Amino acid sequence: MDNVIILGFITLTIFSLMFAIGLNHSFEQLTFLWSRPALLLRSLLAVIVLVPVVVGLLLRLFDLPPAVATGLAVLAAAPGPPLMYKRTEMAGGDPDYAASLQLTLALLAILVTPLILVTFGLVWELISGRVTAFNVAAQVGQVTFLPVIIGLLIQRLAPGLAARIARPVRVISNVLLILLVLLLIALLVAEPNLRAMLWLGVLPTFVIITMGGASLAIGHLLSGPPQARRSVLAIAGIARNMGLALYIANLSGYGKQFVPTLLSYMVLGALLAVPYSVWSKRRLTLPEAA
Repeated sequence: MDNVIILGFITLTIFSLMFAIGLNHSFEQLTFLWSRPALLLRSLLAVIVLVPVVVGLLLRLFDLPPAVATGLAVLAAAPGPPLMYKRTEMAGGDPDYAASLQLTLALLAILVTPLILVTFGLVWELISGRVTAFNVAAQVGQVTFLPVIIGLLIQRLAPGLAARIARPVRVISNVLLILLVLLLIALLVAEPNLRAMLWLGVLPTFVIITMGGASLAIGHLLSGPPQARRSVLAIAGIARNMGLALYIANLSGYGKQFVPTLLSYMVLGALLAVPYSVWSKRRLTLPEAA
């Protein structure tokens, strides 16, 4: 299948998901986290501090190929993916907390991403390219904030229209996401070269799984009860912004070398998150999880 068609479909799916968030959430809901400083602090500590620290420890403990090490550093520097809200929803997460955290992480990435990349570059001499706050702002602004702002504006200027289209847009975005997942699975099955590219070796695979598992655990433990919040922060930790990471790779002359690490993490991270999401949703049915 033509890469242009695939990229176009991915772009349409992400736009529809973010547009649905803007249509289905008020501004107060999207800023839910900002009025809860303790939860905000724990959330930011988990996703933009401790996950990079875990990656740093793994790079210190294991002698990884430079391309793998660089890919993990880029992932550590890329929080707040557009699909985070939908992934937390599958885990039974608190929707207001999830939407607010996703947008907060995307906003902070403008400053945090270049800072983390510079830190990894200085300490481990990794080559990820020069990434500025302007570069990150352009990417997250177009992918995350533009469709959300359009949705919020429709709510404010045409509330009747917003009420009529909010549910259909959400349904359409869900259908597009399902089709996208099926498409990606079909590509993995049909393309042996792609599967070969994703296999990085035993040690890199072990390190990626360790990073993902630690990220899940950090989020789950730091959020605190109830389980609906634990699941949001756990998924926020393991779900890195793949679009931003690939954008950084595109800015770097070394990018093609670490793209396989990014894609391998995307697949392995999703496989790790699925059983956690199933467990979390089941746990929410228990009386003590309420």
